[in-house]
Amino acid sequence: MVFQDFVEDQVFSPTLIAVALRTTKTEIAGTLGLGKDVFSRKSRIRARKTQVRLRQMLEILNRVEAETGSALAAYAWFRGEPLPGFAGATPDLLLREGKADHVHAHLDRIIAGGFA
Repeated sequence: MVFQDFVEDQVFSPTLIAVALRTTKTEIAGTLGLGKDVFSRKSRIRARKTQVRLRQMLEILNRVEAETGSALAAYAWFRGEPLPGFAGATPDLLLREGKADHVHAHLDRIIAGGFA
């Protein structure tokens, strides 16, 4: 994933992300714990919270894409794979709780050859 491919008017574009992941903006909003209408207005798309969550999701997807084989598989992992040591929480749930750094730490341990 190339981050610049998802930028439009100097912000991450939920439309471009949804197209690349073959899903809907509504699904992405739900995955990120945002309201279903968060992508309906430019001011809401540009909001700090919205942009931070989109960026965090893209950072995580970018890190796991090489291991999963595709952006679509990385997104499926992000939404559905419970992480060991986090009481069954998935990466998207941790991101919604403001714990994206926990997902990065988990990935760091795996990349370093450790156990999750």
